[in-house]
Amino acid sequence: MRFIDLPAFGGPEVMQLQEMERPTPGPDEVLIRVAAAGVNRPDIVQRQGHYPPPAGASAVLGLEVAGEVVAIGGKVARWQVGDKVCALTNGGGYAEYAVAPEGQCLPIPANLTPVEAAALPETFFTVWSNVFDRAALKAGEVILIHGGASGIGTTAIQLAHSFAARVFVTAGSAEKCAACVALGAERAINYREEDFVSVVREATAERGADVILDMVGGSYINNNIRVAANDGRIVNIAYLAGAKVEVNMLPVMLKRLTLSGSTLRARSPQVKSGIAQALEAKVWPLIEAGKVRPQIAAQFPLEQVVEAHKLLESRSITGKIVLSLCKSGA
Repeated sequence: MRFIDLPAFGGPEVMQLQEMERPTPGPDEVLIRVAAAGVNRPDIVQRQGHYPPPAGASAVLGLEVAGEVVAIGGKVARWQVGDKVCALTNGGGYAEYAVAPEGQCLPIPANLTPVEAAALPETFFTVWSNVFDRAALKAGEVILIHGGASGIGTTAIQLAHSFAARVFVTAGSAEKCAACVALGAERAINYREEDFVSVVREATAERGADVILDMVGGSYINNNIRVAANDGRIVNIAYLAGAKVEVNMLPVMLKRLTLSGSTLRARSPQVKSGIAQALEAKVWPLIEAGKVRPQIAAQFPLEQVVEAHKLLESRSITGKIVLSLCKSGA
């Protein structure tokens, strides 16, 4: 099979299209003929040498795929050869075939193409586990989402809006802000021109945000504490602007804040399977009803993975990038 090799760490140009034997599924795994694979920021961090795969996981880049099941392990109960699935992989997605634990697979929603379905797992698993499981967002609460135009952000906006939260986001241009509002944000704040703390506090009669989803870090860490409501929950899932800051913990105590963070890839198959079950029960119906949809900014053939990474690193897009292995891209 063809796959994207990473012979050395570095910039996008280090990735190479090569051939290798297709993987063999383990007892609890399925083998998927990949129609499309999502491109995510953790792929960039791994390419740079800062995000090694967990023990036993494929060293090939790629954390989400969509395609057809072509082989199953001996203990697989739900899936059969021929099933169309999208899957959260532990690695190996940038290839013509990839394995995934059976519990990390979900049916492709009937109204989505494989390219669209490949953009679901990484972001939807991440948003559900952090916004709804960890931060326990409730209807009527205020959520502030940083990086609103990212794959994570566009997913979080739609899900939070669908579950009746008030959604505020930050983004870096008027065009990105408009896209976020179109997806369900009550207010999109251009962080280059406005202070998100002042905007959110004014819009909420000084109450602030009940939940904050942050992938920026840096100076946002202290500002998140400032804008958080009493009993607020702040969840960090990345630190693009840095993880080390000096924090005055007194407001954390006085406001009874919860500060937490998480990564998804290293969590157990059991945990990920539980997230998949929640998504299928609570989110898949929204997708099939057309109320929630992955936002595809661009798609590239597998052999143009270098261009795909360059585009993602430019931070100029709204939504997700997908590698298509379908001749038609459908």
